[in-house]
Amino acid sequence: MRFGLYANFERPDASEAVNFVINWCKKNGHEAFFCDKIASRITGDIESIPCEDLAGNADIVISLGGDGTILATARTLGKSEIPILGINLGSLGFLTQLTPDNLENDLNRVVSGSFQIEKRMVLSSQVITGDDMILPYALNDVVIDKGSVSRVINLSLYADDEYISSYTADGMVIATPTGSTAYSLATGGPILKPNMDALIVSPISPFSLTSRPLVFPAETILEVRIRSEHGSALLTIDGQVATKFSPQGTIQVSKAAHCVRFIRFPENSFFDILRRKLHWGKLPVVDYKKSDTLIIPSDNK
Repeated sequence: MRFGLYANFERPDASEAVNFVINWCKKNGHEAFFCDKIASRITGDIESIPCEDLAGNADIVISLGGDGTILATARTLGKSEIPILGINLGSLGFLTQLTPDNLENDLNRVVSGSFQIEKRMVLSSQVITGDDMILPYALNDVVIDKGSVSRVINLSLYADDEYISSYTADGMVIATPTGSTAYSLATGGPILKPNMDALIVSPISPFSLTSRPLVFPAETILEVRIRSEHGSALLTIDGQVATKFSPQGTIQVSKAAHCVRFIRFPENSFFDILRRKLHWGKLPVVDYKKSDTLIIPSDNK
């Protein structure tokens, strides 16, 4: 089996984890390639290839780092749909599947085929009017905001050519279900199970008490028309690729034709991660000895 490696060496223990995977591949007769962006951080006789060639040389790509590393890996693989195995070296780890603790056993499970493939939808963005830009696909979200200027911008939202609403706000987040636990959540958006197909639109700090996030079917073609009177607007993909956008431009966002495929193990539940890492669904614990508040017993741990 051929494994491609993509890693973030700014994370603690990254070198140790990468070298472990490399040695495991050698020991078990598998090929290993790593992205040339990390070539200077790898020791030993392992072949490096351009990042854009990972998809053509690997059966599975192992991404070692945090959620940001997974997003960068997905962007690198583009339309290839090569399965991604995430190893969490960060803190949150919504997108990563494994930790280095039991890595040898987990890699053996991958080779034996004892895993599931989970498909995640991806966003495609296209500039309709304004500056010509080539925009990467987004696994989490597309964000349009006011940039560094402390003034609101005006945005109008259309869905399949139907006018939906106008916003005076700091910006707008258009997210996938995967991105529903990222910036979209911070703006008050709903949590969606990540293998769903849907589009979430959330205004950022809208100048209105009635503006709320909206959820559209995945097949909807969204169009956002921007009017920035102070001449500043910023377009950001997955919180990592940012570019200045025409202050009087229009962008179209829709579901991409391809998906991102993650390797998953059945014992790692999305809702378990929500409970453990975001304390989702847990009731507050009150010390009844120090409060007159009525205590409702809870089995939260």
